[in-house]
Amino acid sequence: MSKERASKPAPVAGVELGGTKCICTLGTGPNVLAQEIVPTTSPQETLGAIERILASWRSSTGFAAIGIASFGPVDLDPGSPTYGYITITTKPGWSGTDVARRLSGPFDVPMSFDTDVNAAALAELRWGAGQGMRDFAYVTVGTGIGVGLVVNGRPTRGFAHSELGHIRVARAAGDDWAGACPYHGDCVEGLASGSAIEARLGGRRVADVGSDDPLWDLVAHTLAQLCHVLVCSTGPQHIVIGGGVMSRQPHLMARIEPLLIESLAGYMRLPEGRPYVGPPGLGDEAGPLGPIALALESAGRADEDHAAG
Repeated sequence: MSKERASKPAPVAGVELGGTKCICTLGTGPNVLAQEIVPTTSPQETLGAIERILASWRSSTGFAAIGIASFGPVDLDPGSPTYGYITITTKPGWSGTDVARRLSGPFDVPMSFDTDVNAAALAELRWGAGQGMRDFAYVTVGTGIGVGLVVNGRPTRGFAHSELGHIRVARAAGDDWAGACPYHGDCVEGLASGSAIEARLGGRRVADVGSDDPLWDLVAHTLAQLCHVLVCSTGPQHIVIGGGVMSRQPHLMARIEPLLIESLAGYMRLPEGRPYVGPPGLGDEAGPLGPIALALESAGRADEDHAAG
């Protein structure tokens, strides 16, 4: 075997579970070797299809680790009997689903599990807009709103993971709409997510609303308020905002930072040198590459443990 072939990195497998689709990726980093999409239907049907894809890759190519990034809320406490489970979700049939153990169990390789947005944030730190940073926030604005929050190089942990999409923020003057979140009404997700926007529009699609519609002022205000909370709570070095709403309405990005600066009112000054709030460096690939970043971390930890042993 040549030295070049011997030094070639082993691929890892990543699974991103989303509310409408799941993306399975085989890669050695940002270099994707194979990728397959599975519709998110019932847990049995969806996870069964993912298991078959992983088994096929394991037998044909092999992989050194698995990273699993899931929509949530999820249990991230390794000591919990429900570690790796989706806990409570509005996605029918998915509450209480064991995701991590079921997908990783058949394969004797290291596994890492986290939220989809935390994983996307880690991918941006490795290969995208967060390179060289240790404090970073990744916001996704799609059907829902999630925040991947990395503090001192690691996703935040406590008794649960960050759910900043469900905070309540100062409302725009004159806006008294009740909001669309089934749990909190007018939280950030209930005001500015794609599903909330469509509820406010009476069923019209987000993509069909013109950039001059006054609705976008309300959405930008809400997202700026979310950024205000991030700045004042953890002071990330950079905030990126992606997701389907942002990609379909790109004019939103330029509106948010001026509103954030206005809201901060001079009390805190944002880092200079480039826009503080911007798009993901990896674009739409931040999500699928997130579990690859998780897998590489778990493979690296396993190598360190082996060397120490």
